[in-house]
Amino acid sequence: MGKNDPMTAEHVLDEGPFFHGTRVKLEPGDRLIAGHRSNYRSDVIMNHVYFTALRDGAGRAAEIAAMLGPDDAEPYVYLVEPTGDYENDPNVTDKKFPGNPTRSYRTSAPLVIVEEVTDWTRLTPEALETWRENLAKLAESRAEIIN
Repeated sequence: MGKNDPMTAEHVLDEGPFFHGTRVKLEPGDRLIAGHRSNYRSDVIMNHVYFTALRDGAGRAAEIAAMLGPDDAEPYVYLVEPTGDYENDPNVTDKKFPGNPTRSYRTSAPLVIVEEVTDWTRLTPEALETWRENLAKLAESRAEIIN
């Protein structure tokens, strides 16, 4: 099996724990499912749910999602459990960057919310502004989301 092959019982990509960042308030037991609009490009319906083994990586995703949402949007990070197979996220792994340094994954199966996590590192206002500028450049270039 290659390193981008889906997780199976014989080939575990990462044992976690796993985290998901979003601007949506969720409760333990809620399920995240594919088929919703991207937090980053509202014109894209996502075929997968994305998650990471890095708490602060999920925090960054949550802050970006909140920044791109309504004015009152807040970032949330959740401890999640995958319910099915998952694979390396091709948006930040071998198709764009070598390896999987962000420990980012995606699945078409639901993720179950275990609990909200609050001890993640917030981005500085300067870092958020840099992300805003970079995302605007990506939007202008119509960069592809590997979905």
